[in-house]
Parts: sequence; structure tokens; C-alpha cells
Amino acid sequence: METRLLYSLAADAILVVHAAFVLFVVLGLALTLVGKGRAWHWVRHPGFRLAHLVAIGIVVLQAWLGALCPLTAWEMALREKAGDVVYAGSFIAYWLHELLYYQAPAWVFIVVYTLFAGLVILSWFWVRPRPFRRKGRHDAR
Repeated sequence: METRLLYSLAADAILVVHAAFVLFVVLGLALTLVGKGRAWHWVRHPGFRLAHLVAIGIVVLQAWLGALCPLTAWEMALREKAGDVVYAGSFIAYWLHELLYYQAPAWVFIVVYTLFAGLVILSWFWVRPRPFRRKGRHDAR
């Protein structure tokens, strides 16, 4: 397989992972809130909730620091090696790029990410996660 094609495929794979991360952050909160009303037990799973909180925390921290997301940097470096300066790649890559990399001033992203993180934190109080359990301990039921 041609080296440029491999770089392009690797960049597409990172783009898909990036989109999955964004979906996890956005849908994680939505499903948590819907799950409360529908009594879905998995939305109270402490591992899920902690992973979700950490994910949005990373996004907010990067925004406050003005840091570029490592997935974006890695994808763009691979696209450059592939010779894809502009998204001339696959249909899926083009539309994922359009959805993820919309244009707005930096302060808009900082405000939106911070407000969203505030909602995630509030969801911890409204939809309380179950406590973490130590390994080896069982409930007496």
C-alpha cells in the first residue's frame, strides 16, 4: 500500500476516534438526563460518570489553556504527510471534519465548553452516581 494512503487512512481513523469522543461527551450528558427519568441503572455507573466528567474536564482545560487538542494535532500532521492539505479525502472524513471543526472565535468555545462542563457537574447532584465499590467486597442482599 502506498505510504501517502496509509497516512490518510490513519488520519481518517483519528478523525473517527475524535468524533466518537465528542459523541461520548455530548450524548453522555443527554443520556444521563434521559436515563434518570427512565430509571436506566447504567447512567448511575460510577465508572461511566467519572469517565464522562474527566472527558469534558480535559476539553475545558484545553480551551482555557488555549491548547490544541492532541487528536487534532495528530490528525493534521498525518494529513500533511499524506499531502492532504485540504479535505479532499473520503466523504465520511469530509463531513466529520465539517461537524468537528466549525469556525467561531476562541472565547465562544471556552464559554460553551465551560457551561457544558457546569451542566455535567450539576448532573452529578441531580442524577447521583452509585458509589465505587472495592474489589472483593460484596453486598449482603
